[in-house]
Amino acid sequence: MKKPLIGAFSALLLAGATTLAAALPASAKAPAVTVDFAGTVALSDCSGSLVRMPNSAAGDPALVLTNGHCLETGMPAAGEVITDQPSSRSFTLLSSTGGRLGTLRATKVVYSTMTDTDVTLYQLNTSYASIKSRYGISPLTMSTAHPVAGAAIKVVSGYWKKTYSCNIDGFVYRLKEGDWTWKDSVRYTPSCNTIGGTSGSPVVDTSTGQLVAVNNTGNEDGESCTVDNPCEVDENGNVAVRQGINYAEETYFIPSCFAAGNRLDLTLPGCTLPKP
Repeated sequence: MKKPLIGAFSALLLAGATTLAAALPASAKAPAVTVDFAGTVALSDCSGSLVRMPNSAAGDPALVLTNGHCLETGMPAAGEVITDQPSSRSFTLLSSTGGRLGTLRATKVVYSTMTDTDVTLYQLNTSYASIKSRYGISPLTMSTAHPVAGAAIKVVSGYWKKTYSCNIDGFVYRLKEGDWTWKDSVRYTPSCNTIGGTSGSPVVDTSTGQLVAVNNTGNEDGESCTVDNPCEVDENGNVAVRQGINYAEETYFIPSCFAAGNRLDLTLPGCTLPKP
């Protein structure tokens, strides 16, 4: 996984891989929307984004999305789900060009897990409307549609203030790394060569501008199923190792677990997030 950074040396050790995807025919391409750093945040050791559900209201408490393995209290164990945990973590809100606009602060961890997926969602002490009024920044909207193979995407790292451009190469039935297993993961084409510190970066579909996944890992050394060296497992149990290839976890199913007011409700029909 793209572990949180501890100095520049760790960043080099955690380097992943980037790809140049085969271009779609010009006639098949949707016009690309502008994808920049607006809506992204930098954590102390990871990347993240200010996000909204499709039904979120301007007055709702704002949410920040990053990886489960970026949780400040330590990586959740396999099978562990954390909800409603107090937090005062701070986030640096970025402008469209990557400049520092101000500091946002959490009140709690709404949800965090590394089981089936790799996500942490924080609730902030302010609303979307207040952030928009003060900083002119709107959140990224989380798509409710499964991402599509071949789609052009950008991985936007608030930590490094760097954007990676590639395509979705395909999907992985099971992605195993150490003790953790993730389902239906996104595989990038090689030009998204994400590194340590890009953990938690939003993966944005350039045809819609919506968030479709959260960047989380890559196979660095060619090892199989070890930490920093995830392996792909298909429906028949066959294992494949793709050294230098990076991955993300889908997010389309997350909005189904949020009720009005950005309130997490894991009992909602259609909610498939792992439960405590």
